[in-house]
Amino acid sequence: MAVVDDAHTGSPLATSRRASMTPMARFTTNIHPQAQLNNNNDSTCSIDADQQTNQKSNVDLEPTHRLPESSTSHPSNPVPEEPESIIEHDIQPVRRDQSPHSATSFAFSESLSDYESPATPQEDSQPEGTTKNVNRSSISGIDFNRQRKRRASTKLISGNADDVRRLIGDKGVGTQKVETVCCGGGCCFLDKLEADPSSEGKTPVAIPDNDAFRSLHLKLGPLSLDTPLTNIMDLPASMMSFTPVLMGVETSSSTVDHHPPQFVSPHPPYSVYPARVHHARELTKVGAEKRTYHFDLDVTDYPEESGTVDFMVGGAIGLCAPNERSMVDELFNLLGVPRPVRDRKITLKTQGGRWPTIWGDETARELTTSRRELVTWCSDLQSYPPTKQLLRILAEYATAENEKKILTYLTSIQGQAAFCELRTASHLTIVQLLSAFPSSKPPLPLLLSHLPQLMPRFYSLSNDPHISTSCIGDGESRRRLIEIAVSVHETSDWHTGGVRTGVGSGYLERIAKRVIAASKTGGTDFGDSNITVPIFRGLMSNPLAREFVTDGPMLLIGAGVGIAPFRGFVQRRLKSANCANKVWVLQGVRDSLLDELYSGEWGVHEDEVKKVVQSRRGEGRYVQEEVRHQADLVWFIINALDGRVFVCGSSAGMGEGVESALVDVAMEKGKLNREEAEAFWQQKKEGGQYIAETW
Repeated sequence: MAVVDDAHTGSPLATSRRASMTPMARFTTNIHPQAQLNNNNDSTCSIDADQQTNQKSNVDLEPTHRLPESSTSHPSNPVPEEPESIIEHDIQPVRRDQSPHSATSFAFSESLSDYESPATPQEDSQPEGTTKNVNRSSISGIDFNRQRKRRASTKLISGNADDVRRLIGDKGVGTQKVETVCCGGGCCFLDKLEADPSSEGKTPVAIPDNDAFRSLHLKLGPLSLDTPLTNIMDLPASMMSFTPVLMGVETSSSTVDHHPPQFVSPHPPYSVYPARVHHARELTKVGAEKRTYHFDLDVTDYPEESGTVDFMVGGAIGLCAPNERSMVDELFNLLGVPRPVRDRKITLKTQGGRWPTIWGDETARELTTSRRELVTWCSDLQSYPPTKQLLRILAEYATAENEKKILTYLTSIQGQAAFCELRTASHLTIVQLLSAFPSSKPPLPLLLSHLPQLMPRFYSLSNDPHISTSCIGDGESRRRLIEIAVSVHETSDWHTGGVRTGVGSGYLERIAKRVIAASKTGGTDFGDSNITVPIFRGLMSNPLAREFVTDGPMLLIGAGVGIAPFRGFVQRRLKSANCANKVWVLQGVRDSLLDELYSGEWGVHEDEVKKVVQSRRGEGRYVQEEVRHQADLVWFIINALDGRVFVCGSSAGMGEGVESALVDVAMEKGKLNREEAEAFWQQKKEGGQYIAETW
């Protein structure tokens, strides 16, 4: 008899399972003989009302702490009732650590010195600050058994900017009321631009006539060239400068986008490693909604590092991807940078910070580089929404009066709503903004000072880097390969009306197409290809790698490319033991005929350990629905000795759905309420038994 202590707040659980387990020849859906839980129903998280009644307090309420009387609040009843005739509302700060169920499971402890009586809307006006902390010992004569309608101490009173304006009045008058609950989205600073009756005869703002501006979908309202704007952001300062080195000295334009410069170093003292692409292929079929590619990368000569750092099962490599060359050249064209100086050597002087390095020290620097190197490797041109600092720079250097007015409007208090909508729209590129306002041509050093840093992209290993299945040759010619899978991220492109790819996935897709094209001519044998990708040994202590164990049952739940690291898990388990009755894989796909990744490449009889769940074919089930269907299996694994549940994939939809399904399983099998079930999985996560890697 094996007993597993499941530490859970208020509900100690004991798990019993048979010492001898029936081997499972195939992926099963029922584990009912193996996992039976005894839930201690004597433990509870709340205090009953009759227990509260038995607690007596004979100390009179101190006059200095007396609660104001009204139709909804009385000193003898600190829990307010639902007001019947009150139409005005008070705004209450929301405690971020408060459980969403706290209003229905409220209970007094022995001492309520920390309890703050909730403010209640009242008919009688009262001075600010009359609500005080009330001590439990100072309350007497409270009938806790009274059946009264309760309500939460806060109430939704606004759902949009118009409601906020109605409550707080004009700008600068009532914003202090919501300072403690400000969402940070700028709602407090909205100052809607109203139509001016005397605007007849004023010059309206001419809308820039180009596709880039139309793609922004800006709502300018009654904006005119004469409209007064306030609270305009100050022009940000430049944090760098360029000076020429020697006239005529240039870098090679053809090699700049192959490998980053020496100062782009994410893990000193080693440089980014040029890993040779041994092989690449597309994992998905024609017609799949997303394209996914597989890469074999040669890391035989990767430099040794101090300690025991090595490529790990479940680990991730970092990729330093460049901006696409066509986008870099288009940026130069829009800024009017002459072609002869784009690749010419310059001395870069920065005033501080880490830029243009990635994780270097925050200090002033003086480096020799070129404009093309900086734009290609150091600044992200397409992944982040625009900031007010960036728009203010564009406004400063716009020569067209209408463009300057629109850009200035977006940085003012009157244009806050339009700015928020611009930021929350689809990803904008700096090229798109410069094309929308073509008269603005800011200096390149100032622009780069306020563009985001181009950061590495991380990709999980899809194999066990310690096994030799991907190594080639014998003796000295033996090479070490690691494998990754990459799905191509796409978003709408204003330029073509189609789509554009992400920085990292788009770069790797271009590399894959080059390798695949070369393979058709027989040029992919090792040593024949000079195609490399800049990588570094990245996250080898991430949750997937850190919590992987070589024994104990594991449930691996993944969707899309999130299934890739679990292939390495299975390969490692096969090295030491049989996976049957120890590893189960739930793989979510849209259509197994089009986008089932690594089908037949797990090194085992897949029907014994893996179940594919299709959302677009057959019965149309999502992976989170299969988790609920496999409730017995889930509950057995998470309560077994060294049991692990791993989840990997997109957080939107899949990650959130699986987490909700796991909570449902705990509620069903553990006889827990939702709050207890959520606490159960949180405790398993803290104990390293439930690991979720989502993005």
